[in-house]
Amino acid sequence: MLKVGLTGGIGAGKSEVSRLLVECGAVLIDADRIAREVVAPGTPGLAAVVEAFGEDILTADGSLDRPRLGSLVFSDPQKLAVLNSIVHPLVGARSRELETAAPEDAVVVHDVPLLTENGLAPLYDVVVVVDASPSTQLDRLVRLRGMTEEDARARMAAQAPREKRREIADIVIDNDVPLEQLERRVRDVWADLVRRAGRSPE
Repeated sequence: MLKVGLTGGIGAGKSEVSRLLVECGAVLIDADRIAREVVAPGTPGLAAVVEAFGEDILTADGSLDRPRLGSLVFSDPQKLAVLNSIVHPLVGARSRELETAAPEDAVVVHDVPLLTENGLAPLYDVVVVVDASPSTQLDRLVRLRGMTEEDARARMAAQAPREKRREIADIVIDNDVPLEQLERRVRDVWADLVRRAGRSPE
């Protein structure tokens, strides 16, 4: 099994790359999706978050009010640390379960937005960074995600600098390119990952 850490700045196109890798045959473990699952209604994770932050962070239907929780924790490093201490171990445990269930010869891609920030590179055999220029990121966030320019810049500034991500990369996928070029690059990367995993490419 080859464990791949996939990361990239917000708006760099990491989701598109993970989708293309899955099409090639990768087993995807999406940290963001798991982070939502472990605090779904009825989970011990949600109970722990409510215990730490109070009932006010629930919506009327009993699910987590993410915007409200976000506004609480992103302006307060201590509160953010409390939230991370609840969610990160649950995400880690679930990720390991999914990884264990994958075939022995699988290329397992862990989609981890904060891989650089949290110093997680040593956990993976290969780190793939999806890279785009800040102007491309900003354009995508405003045009495709409907963010204000101010909000988009703040989100970008909250992440590790581009240089830091590139420093930890074993493979960089440049995504300042049209989709056809990105698809070709991802296919080349896939062939490389399959070789590293010791499989014969399909």
